[in-house]
Amino acid sequence: MADDNAVTLYSNPAITDAKKNSFSIKVAMAQMLRGGAIVEVTNLDQAKIAESAGACCVIVSDPRRAGISRMPDPSLIKEIKQALSIPVMAKARVGHFVEAQILESIGVDYIDESDVLAIADEDHFINKHNFRVTFVCGCRDLGEALRRVREGAALIRTQGDMTGSGNVMETVRNVRKVMGEIRVLNNMDEDEVFAFSKRIQAPYDIVAQTKQMGRLPVVHFAAGGIVTPADAALMMQLGCDGVFLGPEVFHCLDPYKRVRAIIQAVRNYNDPLELAEASSGLEDAMAGLNLSEHRVEPFDDGGRY
Repeated sequence: MADDNAVTLYSNPAITDAKKNSFSIKVAMAQMLRGGAIVEVTNLDQAKIAESAGACCVIVSDPRRAGISRMPDPSLIKEIKQALSIPVMAKARVGHFVEAQILESIGVDYIDESDVLAIADEDHFINKHNFRVTFVCGCRDLGEALRRVREGAALIRTQGDMTGSGNVMETVRNVRKVMGEIRVLNNMDEDEVFAFSKRIQAPYDIVAQTKQMGRLPVVHFAAGGIVTPADAALMMQLGCDGVFLGPEVFHCLDPYKRVRAIIQAVRNYNDPLELAEASSGLEDAMAGLNLSEHRVEPFDDGGRY
């Protein structure tokens, strides 16, 4: 495509030419993670476990604590980068382009502009086209996803409950919402796309490309509450390209076994026998992730039954 800000199709040869379209290189970097699991870590030991278990990437974050959550300590990121052979991602606050500049300067492979952290700018996201590094952004619906793509995100993370509860329901709801909106778009006449773009508040050209491709025009992961092999396989069967695993996967007696099982489920998500094997013997690994009654959202069948 001629527009340097437009998303390039996966099959476009311009993806190998940084001079023609630098965003195409970012899309290619994100494609390298497809079919894998990105594991959130808070220290070097966890990062080594994630790498040995088969993670395609680790995302470094500060341990969850009371108060304002920010970019992780650059010295921790450097330590992890030196010790690992897989890509390293780090979080920056929404709109905090200086945190992004710092992370890019120390050589992270990806930056997650994360609304899970405290928000630095209520009105503006980072202009990701100003950076060489590949950005990841979260969404809860199609309009939000395509707005982030226009800003320069090359990987979209449809997210649900990010509190570490182990409750996957909100993630399923949001993934189904995004996929459902794409199916509605695919069945529209061309002259209906303009009104649809306006309704979801997304750029028309990106909406039109989504219709052409029949999917999000960039890599699409799911995040939030994914703590079992079955959870991960569910996200993959719903159409996601991969999953994010939160730091709660390390809160067990054998974190390697648990992370490895989830990663195997991502790789074999359509094979029930492999999923059964991956899910076996993880009872102890699930301890501590059961929700108390007041944290479970009540189910409403909407009068369907």
